[in-house]
Amino acid sequence: MGTPHTASDGAGQGTIRADVAVIGGGVIGHAIAWEAQRSGRSVVLIDDAPGSGASWAAAGMLAPVSELHYQEEDLLDLMLASSARWPGFAADVAAASGASTGYLTTPTLAVGADAADRTALMDLRTVQQANNLAVEPLTVREARRREPLLSPAIACALDTPADHQVDPRLLVSSLRQALAGHSMRSGRQAPVDGAVDGYAVADRASSLLWEGNTVAGVRLARGGTVLAGETVVANGLGAASLASLPEGLHLPLRPVHGDILRLAVPRQLRPLVTSTIRGLVRGVPVYIVPREDGTVVIGATQREGALGAAGSLPEAEARPAAGAVSAGGVYQLLRDAQVLVPAVAELQLLECTARARPGTPDNAPLLGRVPGAEAGPGHVPGLIIATGFFRHGVLLAPAAAAICRDLMDNVTDSRWDPFNPGRFSGRQTSAASSKLKETA
Repeated sequence: MGTPHTASDGAGQGTIRADVAVIGGGVIGHAIAWEAQRSGRSVVLIDDAPGSGASWAAAGMLAPVSELHYQEEDLLDLMLASSARWPGFAADVAAASGASTGYLTTPTLAVGADAADRTALMDLRTVQQANNLAVEPLTVREARRREPLLSPAIACALDTPADHQVDPRLLVSSLRQALAGHSMRSGRQAPVDGAVDGYAVADRASSLLWEGNTVAGVRLARGGTVLAGETVVANGLGAASLASLPEGLHLPLRPVHGDILRLAVPRQLRPLVTSTIRGLVRGVPVYIVPREDGTVVIGATQREGALGAAGSLPEAEARPAAGAVSAGGVYQLLRDAQVLVPAVAELQLLECTARARPGTPDNAPLLGRVPGAEAGPGHVPGLIIATGFFRHGVLLAPAAAAICRDLMDNVTDSRWDPFNPGRFSGRQTSAASSKLKETA
């Protein structure tokens, strides 16, 4: 585990104590913190800029059907399980916070621009149907009756009623209000001393703290410590660089960058669309997501490298910029969105945003307890990993939160063994090891 930090190292530098410490203030971290808190545990959430990472840029499509990819059946089960949790999760957060999460059950239309796009979407529909997912073709006339501003030149449209959306920015704000309100009310636990609003720690986690073989909390970048019975590592790409991870644990996270646009719709064009539009234009995906406030979100490009690589800019600007927006990406998104909905050209461009999402080699999350160094039923006590959600972070938030809560309650579900965080480190749960042997 590198140079270990023990819980006694932080004495005299400011110590916060809680039942659960969640590292990372995106949608995933906030959802886990909320679920842990309402289970009766005292919780702190550690982040110096909560909600400003991938969650800030995310479009918030809750799309287990549209996001089905070939040979990702295990991930599909998790996506469907989380999708089923979304109505209750959103309602509970809204009730606790008194604020909207931006959750909408409007359907999704998949639209193809030309004959090749139609073939690709129909091929995907075959796979979707094989997995008992409902996707129904519409005629262009039917699609334009539902969405009059769709181009009459589109080649096909398919209705995906089970794919919905949420506004991640509103969701994080609502979760923060729910966490603060729950912390400040008298109940099964009191507010955490030393935490803002009873739960928030405005700092970065620098390393895990250990007591023997048990993770006992977190060392903070500014020198303080958080002592906790359970520590959840949910800080996206930052998880891999956290010091004092279990020895030999490899978290192979890669940044996948994307550009996303927000535009205002003039009143005479509202609503631009009522459904989420997921399109293919010459084989390139583009989506248009309507919001209740009269704006739309258009996204999203995808690139593995950050802009501003060393050598291409002056020395002072040579560090890759995680939030740098690609000019070509903005052009591509506006061009392709206009192919599907020509009136996009008349919208007001409000914001161009880019963030990096944490991907893994198999594009599935790292979620669960860390198995012991030897294959078997044991795991590292006091530690849960929840990162690597890539393009599914918002969709999977309720399921990730419920799974983490269950783990804290010593409840396990073998369905989620394929996502164990030790799978790239030669560390497998006994059930996962058996499954690998069966398929070898």
